[in-house]
Amino acid sequence: MRFQVLTIGGRAPHPLTGEQAAAADRLDEIVETGAVAEELGFDAYAVGERHAGPFLSSSPTVLLGALAARTSRIRLLTGVTVLAVLDPVRVAEDYATLHQLSRGRLELVIGKGAEAGHFGLFGLDEGLQWEYQAEKYELLRRLWREEKVTWQGRFRPPLTDTTTVPRPYGGRPPRVWHGSATSLNSPELAARHGDPLFSANAIQPREAYARLIGHYRERFEAYGHDPRTAYVGAGSGGLFIADTTQQAVTRFKDYYEARVRQTHKPHLEGRPGYNTPFHTVEDAVADGPHLIGSPQQITDKILGFHAAYRHDLQSITVDTSGLSLPEQIDQLRRFAEEIAPVVRREAPTTLWQTPEPLSPAEPTRH
Repeated sequence: MRFQVLTIGGRAPHPLTGEQAAAADRLDEIVETGAVAEELGFDAYAVGERHAGPFLSSSPTVLLGALAARTSRIRLLTGVTVLAVLDPVRVAEDYATLHQLSRGRLELVIGKGAEAGHFGLFGLDEGLQWEYQAEKYELLRRLWREEKVTWQGRFRPPLTDTTTVPRPYGGRPPRVWHGSATSLNSPELAARHGDPLFSANAIQPREAYARLIGHYRERFEAYGHDPRTAYVGAGSGGLFIADTTQQAVTRFKDYYEARVRQTHKPHLEGRPGYNTPFHTVEDAVADGPHLIGSPQQITDKILGFHAAYRHDLQSITVDTSGLSLPEQIDQLRRFAEEIAPVVRREAPTTLWQTPEPLSPAEPTRH
């Protein structure tokens, strides 16, 4: 198993105290946490992208640029790049620049995003979200693999003999994962291209994510790809480690349940992926994706995820737990020392085992 720390740059008021960090301080925390994650031996650090709600992650390329300057080993991912609302030419340019700055450490996770409001913000029709996603990804693939691209589609002006610059580092495009939360569209697109899948594993019951991953693996092989390369990542709810599970429940209960109320979206009630069904901390510990409890409890839960998903990369989040930055860093340290070594041993993977080449460049078409 490999391990990633994810932030989506949340800046909502604390649900119990109402306190809210200054924007500049919160952005500093994001960069500092990435540097600490590298020191602690995590494999990757991911920055999300949100364009609606109380978040500071509307410009992940800027944050990842700062992280590239502060780090030297850790892989830098997105979580997710909301390709459905973006121009693929701009995405190709921005992320190839980051690929160069990080000397090949960048990987994308693309998706249509978890905030319904961003389609209207960009003047787009939410009903076409999957058509946007598929067409824009097809163009992005070509822009990174070919020079002098000539292309025509539905959602942006045509291109003629277009070469985006800079080119990806080392002449090979970044690996692209497909973020999957509720729909079979992303697993299908990932499988078609032989790309890895990243399951949200954040709000719904485990069975819902297992269904999406199962579809991905079935279709991946049906498209003729080697099933050994069908890599899967999985997210999780927030992390809260205590010496015993009862201590974790006692200390985290008020915060967790207040945050569930704070983040509830009544207008999206009934739509999967937006509101958690785990309303109490006891529900979250027993059946939800949150990693709350003793080191043993959390180890067992991740291995339970692995039994259902056979995933290779586990993502954790510490900045949604209401803790100060020193407390968040202590949570990461405990995870790295008490949980990660056991899970690495029990769930080996070939992901990032060697500095293997990323997706091979395809022949240039003229």
